[in-house]
Amino acid sequence: MNRQIDLNSDMGEGYGVWNMGHDLALLDYISSTNIACGWHAGDARRMRNLVAAAVAKNVHIGAHPGLPDLNGFGRREMAITADDAYDFVMYQAGALQAFALAAGTQLHHVKPHGALYTQAAKDLELARGIARAVHDLGDDLILYGLASSCFVQAAAEFKVPLWQEVFADRRYLANGLLVPRSNPRAVLTDEAEALAQAIAMAYKGSVQTVDGTIIHLQADTLCIHGDNPHALEFAKVIAKQLCL
Repeated sequence: MNRQIDLNSDMGEGYGVWNMGHDLALLDYISSTNIACGWHAGDARRMRNLVAAAVAKNVHIGAHPGLPDLNGFGRREMAITADDAYDFVMYQAGALQAFALAAGTQLHHVKPHGALYTQAAKDLELARGIARAVHDLGDDLILYGLASSCFVQAAAEFKVPLWQEVFADRRYLANGLLVPRSNPRAVLTDEAEALAQAIAMAYKGSVQTVDGTIIHLQADTLCIHGDNPHALEFAKVIAKQLCL
């Protein structure tokens, strides 16, 4: 049985002369791209080039705003307010929105990056700040947020379309949150294990957590992190299995 599910990947996370990942190759296997907007990684030229490449491949374009933390790749938590979260998303997504409009297209979604994402997943006020920004950006933008997290309530309050996100290459805690990256077991590196997890989430809406329990999650979009060294291999096998 085929399962139609959005497959997304984070992209444009190099900076200047430094490159990361296999962005252009990944576009052949995914349906949505989340493009870094310059604060945790990325720059204006990468944003423009990836928008053009995504248009050519008919891939949905999304903004991937993060915390202002280039040195920490946006993965270090910061004490921010809901207003901060709103401003951060508006500023960064607005920049990518300009490149999209210049290319004759528009943004499809917004997906926060790194610590901004994980903090908001468990902090309703931050999730509200992000959802409010997505609402105010207009054009019926979709918010990509962690399944069964604070993003669900925040999106509903601001009447923002939400695609609940699950991860092929990250392990889960029993409460549905992601295992912190400080834990050596946080990231999946085995292709067979990542594929099995992706299939379980796509077809059954379930995932086995690090403590062995099974939890159920709504899976609207499935992420493969572009900075994972195995991202391209994961994308190829998962896209084939899910008939994307």
